[in-house]
Amino acid sequence: MSRADRGRNVLVDSPADVDAGLVDVEPPAASQAPAPQPSARADTDAWGTDPYANALRNGHGPLFLRRTDGWLLPLDVERWCAGADAADLSALRRCEGPVLDVGCGPGRLVAALASRGHRALGIDVSEAAVARTVRLGGYALRRSVFDPLPGEGRWGTVLLADGNIGIGGDPDRLLRRAAELLAPGGLLVAETVPHDLDERVRVRLDDGRAPDGRAADGLFPWARLGSSALLGYARPHGLRADGQWEADGRAFVALRRSRSVRTANQSADSRNSAAVVSSQFPRNTSGDSPLAGS
Repeated sequence: MSRADRGRNVLVDSPADVDAGLVDVEPPAASQAPAPQPSARADTDAWGTDPYANALRNGHGPLFLRRTDGWLLPLDVERWCAGADAADLSALRRCEGPVLDVGCGPGRLVAALASRGHRALGIDVSEAAVARTVRLGGYALRRSVFDPLPGEGRWGTVLLADGNIGIGGDPDRLLRRAAELLAPGGLLVAETVPHDLDERVRVRLDDGRAPDGRAADGLFPWARLGSSALLGYARPHGLRADGQWEADGRAFVALRRSRSVRTANQSADSRNSAAVVSSQFPRNTSGDSPLAGS
């Protein structure tokens, strides 16, 4: 990333680009930053027959997660495509230092974090989601959370909002990965279902248009967890409860990574760069003691 590029928002294609420039720059003011245009590839590929991409383009559903038994979970596309609401802000006030929003969707949380002065990066496997995040003035990278990512072991906060604790259908694996991404003492802020649940299923995205004969197409693993189940999966990975709350019927948990736990991914190189990156972390970004998925 050139020095000129570092002063404006970009749709990021390379983790190295972000590691070199994103985490150590101040976010541009949303009112001053020009809205970058998605690439031609994003226009032609992202806005195709994918029901999720179409929902983001239109700004509304219907959109569901459909289990193999036919049960439907409505997805709140309208809320995702609006600005951050009061429940979102209850989570964002918890965020510390550079923030990684996992499964950022159309980018409302990344944009809200930037407006609060945070350096924030959204990641999502959907090209349509990344393109929309960029148009809001945020930084975004098209990656899975399980791919190599910039700043591993140095993020101040990892966000798993909008049901994204379900990503991969394996909460143990996802929480282990979140712990790898966090700096020692960093914070994981996760949204859970507001009742006791620990469910692993296979689902597909459904906008009601696919014929019944395609019910098995596009299946992927997903999980839904209540707060108590999340805490149980988190403990073995050095993540300890730092707060639980509800806002507007949504449930959240904050988990603090132990300062003494080191993960396998923290190489000598990342340790050598820790002093440089830690100097960029805001010393006190919390105003007080912060889903369904993208």
